[in-house]
Amino acid sequence: MKSAQFFLSISLLFTTQVWAQRKTENVILITMDGFRWQELFQGVDPKIINNPKFEKDSITGMNFKEHSERENLLPFFWNTIAKHGQLYGNRKLKSLVNCANPYWFSYPGYHEMLVGAVDRKVRSNKKTVNPNSTVLDFVSLLPGFKNKVSVFSTWDVFPYILRESINGIPVNSGVELAVGDSLSDQEKILNQIQTKTRKRSDSITFHLAFEYLKRERPRLIYIALDETDEYAHQGLYDQYLNSANQSDQWIAKLWNWVQSQSDYSNHTTLLISTDHGRGRSSRKNWCNHGRLTFGSDEIWMAVLGPDTPALGEMKNLQLYQKQLAKTLAEFFGVNYQNEFAVGEPVGSMIHPTTLIPLPILFVPAPLSLPVTLQPHVSSPGQDLYHFFYPK
Repeated sequence: MKSAQFFLSISLLFTTQVWAQRKTENVILITMDGFRWQELFQGVDPKIINNPKFEKDSITGMNFKEHSERENLLPFFWNTIAKHGQLYGNRKLKSLVNCANPYWFSYPGYHEMLVGAVDRKVRSNKKTVNPNSTVLDFVSLLPGFKNKVSVFSTWDVFPYILRESINGIPVNSGVELAVGDSLSDQEKILNQIQTKTRKRSDSITFHLAFEYLKRERPRLIYIALDETDEYAHQGLYDQYLNSANQSDQWIAKLWNWVQSQSDYSNHTTLLISTDHGRGRSSRKNWCNHGRLTFGSDEIWMAVLGPDTPALGEMKNLQLYQKQLAKTLAEFFGVNYQNEFAVGEPVGSMIHPTTLIPLPILFVPAPLSLPVTLQPHVSSPGQDLYHFFYPK
């Protein structure tokens, strides 16, 4: 098999879609690990929250027994995204979003989401380097994206999923500290807190990412939160809900800041999703996921930004996790490809645009073949242009 780096270079030279007239110049991708569609679209499950078995620890925060509506649990999702963006995955509206991989746990889910395809050999959560390049690899090689792609994650397997040792994309993960010559006071405080604990919290992950965003102005940043899954596995439903509510507040804080910045406001798309679902049952089953736990393949997606029609809850459709990678690239106006077929973009997320034909390009040495543009129709009514070289 040819190397991923070679393929990506060739893909960018020969098969990259011509830049389209889109407003999006930056993308923020956020994942909430193992957060069920049931709570997102239906609010708090009364059978679970009223079962003392799943409230072992008292917590500070919202009283979810009294404020069980979805708007109270996730106010940013329902007061902002639902009104100005799109939400996919409410199965009561026949809005179906599923994992295509058959495993229904984290590494295979993130692989499918970020690579855009299923690899059945990727079937464990072990810290092994992903054999396949991701859409982040692809975007990082585009013009204007050098040192402008970054990742912050609570789970310490992400450096392997995202191939940090191969592509050099910085992945701040686990107990890693913020690094740089001009750290903010907040980053220094976060480093002190992280040094004193052996565990990474979502709070540290988010705030490190937020400080980095303000300081370095990346064009693609991925923030991977984890505590919803962690508390669910422990059977702590109130903590699981509190983590989701806190994530919602952080996302709102981030989005409000984005709107206050001239280089991000009206130029940034927010994508949010999850790696897998959980069991459907309000008994112990909801705590678990995996191929033997039915419902674990049922996921969701949310999108908000200047290129997305404000359609709210989407109905009567079938999407798959593998479609997110190419959709992300489409917001930048490029056609993500890999060594194998990847999922098609979710067309309803993006306003139709006019593509800009570019002049004939030439491939740098040693592959000094003239490259020409030829039209290629990818869907009815839309002309895409791809690069071709002579045989």
